[in-house]
Amino acid sequence: MNEHFFSDMSVMLGRSMRHIMRSMDTIFTVCITPIAMMLLFVYVFGGAIQSGTDNYVNYLLPGILLIAIASGIAYTSYRLFLDKQKGIIERFHSMPISRSAVLWGHVLTSLVSNAISLVIIIAVALIMGFRSSAGVLPWLAVAGILILFTLALTWVATIAGLSAKSVEGASAFSYPLIFLPFISSAFVPTDSMPSVVRAFADNQPVTSIVETIRALLSNQPVGNDIWVALAWCVGILIVAYLFAVRAYRRKAA
Repeated sequence: MNEHFFSDMSVMLGRSMRHIMRSMDTIFTVCITPIAMMLLFVYVFGGAIQSGTDNYVNYLLPGILLIAIASGIAYTSYRLFLDKQKGIIERFHSMPISRSAVLWGHVLTSLVSNAISLVIIIAVALIMGFRSSAGVLPWLAVAGILILFTLALTWVATIAGLSAKSVEGASAFSYPLIFLPFISSAFVPTDSMPSVVRAFADNQPVTSIVETIRALLSNQPVGNDIWVALAWCVGILIVAYLFAVRAYRRKAA
């Protein structure tokens, strides 16, 4: 690792964050759809959905947070694609800086911007009646899982940003990720689903992550779900990171 990696990374992070702060509408855009969905499902569909809880917003919130992250990482792919298209990445390569710092600048910016979006969504959920009996440690565990999930999807977004041939292609990859929580226990228990759909829902990453966050926020035992959730997050993170670095090296060659 380059001895100046961390200082180079902080410069790249500062550069990306300045872009975010000059265009805060990207954060609010990420928030709008999840908040609209939360309002729709709680106040329109909530009374008809049998979730096994009296407070449907408590049941719904974990899935909404994952949808917000899946939506937010599309901007990472978009910004990385623009850097590649404008030749900015090649310009950085001609400078005496750590090459991987360029990627990490985008990844850490994704963490910060998504964290801001999640805080806004949780604040709206509190206004809507969300309540949690969890203490500090469970909330820290929730934050850790959300950070891991964000990192994993951000590295997936990095692959898309480096490989896409158009702006549309750079961000369109996130659509299936946004849709994935709908085929999980994020909105309704999987018991109500047809057997084939239920088999998929029970064994895809979103369900275990949602169930873990839901149990932590309600101060209930998490069981094996937390280990399955961590395995999914870490597994996706490692694989996506390796492919992203490989794609980046190809572009840098």
